Amino acid sequence: MTKRIAILGFLLESNAFAPLTTREDYERRCLIGGEDILDELAKPNPRLPLEANAFCQQMEKLRPDAWVPVPILIGDAEPGGPVEHGFFQWFVSEVERRLKEAGPVDGVYIISHGAMRAERENDPDGLLYGRVRDIVGPDVPILATLDLHTNISREMSDRADVLIAYLTNPHVDQRERAGEAARAMDEMFKGMKPQTAFVKVPIAAPSVVLLSAEGPYADIINAGQAAQEASGGKILNVSVAAGFIYSDSPKCGMTVVVTARDDLEAARALAGDLAERLWADHERYQKALTPLADAVGMAVANGKDAARSAQILADVADNPGGGGTGSTIYLLKGLVEAGADGVVMGIVIDGGVADDAHAAGEGATFTARFNRSPKTAFEEAFEVEAEVLKLTDGSFVGRRGILRGRALTVGPAALLRVGGIRVAVGTFRKQCADPAMLEMFGVDIAEVRTVVVKSRGHFRAGFDEYFPPEQVIEVDCPGLTSPVFSNFEWGDLCRPVFPLDQDTTWKLPPW
Repeated sequence: MTKRIAILGFLLESNAFAPLTTREDYERRCLIGGEDILDELAKPNPRLPLEANAFCQQMEKLRPDAWVPVPILIGDAEPGGPVEHGFFQWFVSEVERRLKEAGPVDGVYIISHGAMRAERENDPDGLLYGRVRDIVGPDVPILATLDLHTNISREMSDRADVLIAYLTNPHVDQRERAGEAARAMDEMFKGMKPQTAFVKVPIAAPSVVLLSAEGPYADIINAGQAAQEASGGKILNVSVAAGFIYSDSPKCGMTVVVTARDDLEAARALAGDLAERLWADHERYQKALTPLADAVGMAVANGKDAARSAQILADVADNPGGGGTGSTIYLLKGLVEAGADGVVMGIVIDGGVADDAHAAGEGATFTARFNRSPKTAFEEAFEVEAEVLKLTDGSFVGRRGILRGRALTVGPAALLRVGGIRVAVGTFRKQCADPAMLEMFGVDIAEVRTVVVKSRGHFRAGFDEYFPPEQVIEVDCPGLTSPVFSNFEWGDLCRPVFPLDQDTTWKLPPW
């Protein structure tokens, strides 16, 4: 029997301290509905989240002539502030309208980030899941894939049948998790009844300690996967969500979600065990960053001594991938004042500077005036003479890591020379996570002595062909995504939570 599966998505990693996210932000990246979703999927480099194509491809393998995609609406925006109220209301209402008009469906696949906030709603993901459930009824499978940094709520867990979070950070397994969701849905069509156990643990860890290659988070991820493998098929999925503290939400914190095949007690036993292991390791979720002056000194030394290993400096506090503006100039100013050489920096987001560079033309010199219209307290003004080396429209296709195969743009862009520093400037926010974002300006990264990226961690999966972990430096600067939590005034955050509250205690609650 042919199964009709609704496909929809509403994605945003919300930083409560950043400017509101608007409809325009979604339209710039991805706001596509109905049959246009299928048209986009047919393109070699679609703008849609990677999960959309991967889910459909897996369903085609599982049910080549026995399923039909029912495209609803997919919205995806660059991480930013809470969703503007009017647009949020429109989006949810539009999903409801389209889903009702589509008629009965046999399953629903939702692509979420899971750390969204709306202007007047702390749990928009849970609200959306609830609205979908109310329309399709209690017996239709609803499965959702989530970012590793999702803040999972009880409502999300209760209203969906299966939640599947990424396992990798940097995120490179979106396709695999979407494929897993398709297989789980197919099992449900054949009679499998998922049983889910949900445990919240009061750890809101700095993002710089949440890598999945090594460290405490890697250890708990690996423990969960090993337990799933050893379960003899009882366990369908293990997701240990890292959370995203900058959402400043009551549902922040790390979450263990275990889904078993037909066996609630098996899910609870494993979820409880993993949650207790997670808390036993909570003191490891802390890390010191490299002071700005020390990082600048390293870059200066790299330019003077070719025998030193090249390095990549991460401006983790101004990561557009976490809601940062991408426009702070603490590192740029420090490098210029220190006379650093052999440096490439990208991408500084400043549409005014990019426009001025395009007006001046390649080969011209002009005064680059950064942060003429600041939106946050971190955007200091900075003026410096710059030469225009290269102009582009900012369009690129990601070739590695989280952006691989996706058509994206940073808008009108320019490569400038400021002393011994080449600075890539763009118009639209995007973290510099892929070498293609510098290569589109003609930069040969292998010849650069120091690369500076505005990114928290996804650059590691893009630039690892040039910079192994020992050549990666995370710099302590001010910004909207600073891992130094004492820099923020928290409002709705669940408290107490470690490491912000060092005296936090926790025990596994009874089921």
